[in-house]
Amino acid sequence: MQIVTNRCRVELLPLRSGPRVITAVNRDCISRAPDMTALATGIRTTQANNPQAAMIPATSAIDLGMDIEAIREHALVRRCKHAPGQGVYHAGQPFHAIYLVHAGSYKICELAEDGREQVTGFRMRGDLIGMESIGQKTYGSDVIALESSEAWELPYPAVMRACLSAPELQSHLTAALAAEIRNDRSWMLMLGTLAAERRVAAFLLDVAARYARLGYSAKHFILRMSRIDMASFLALKHETVSRALSHLHDLSYIAVQRREVRVLDANGLRSMAGVSTALN
Repeated sequence: MQIVTNRCRVELLPLRSGPRVITAVNRDCISRAPDMTALATGIRTTQANNPQAAMIPATSAIDLGMDIEAIREHALVRRCKHAPGQGVYHAGQPFHAIYLVHAGSYKICELAEDGREQVTGFRMRGDLIGMESIGQKTYGSDVIALESSEAWELPYPAVMRACLSAPELQSHLTAALAAEIRNDRSWMLMLGTLAAERRVAAFLLDVAARYARLGYSAKHFILRMSRIDMASFLALKHETVSRALSHLHDLSYIAVQRREVRVLDANGLRSMAGVSTALN
């Protein structure tokens, strides 16, 4: 069953239907490759030993064992499809649900004091959206699709009811929220300590880790966000990001053509980012 609203095209999922884990993948991405273990799934450094290299690997709700079936037993889960540039929700709208990204990718934006749009994060398959608005009456940010994407709407009151009968769900939600806080804190540290090129290198490593987590190649991927969005997230100018990518290309650490990136020298990229330990 489909419902068309002014926000998205919605499909209602029947209760207790579908697999217990999410297995669909975004086929728009670069295809699976066998050599992905050489670059990622996480950057494991110790902040005390090397503050500039401290970086927490992205962890999704699926990684933490969140079971969508437990929520379906208590509420209808809506599948919301979004075209590129379409919003999931906007700041100021009443908070009523969190979302689980099922396919594609999204950016999270907030308005700076001077009116500029500030990108504060990117979400891919398996990530939760809207956790930062829990406890508020309205959403505190905008969430915009970067490509044709799909997110599962999880009504928040129903999620809380599900937690009463399924304590493990409460544990998974708490772990997902804690992982998001750790990841945001890690990026705040890096943005406050790393020079421009190091930030860009660290960002590429993070994207590579996310693709590896989804089962794709960590050495050949597409940047779904624009250079402007990258610059906003990294607190840099658009031109600075472009120059940094060109310099990494000239050093033969990466080969970049528009949004397509190939990692040619993972050790060089890690060295540029200030990451001294290997990626698993």
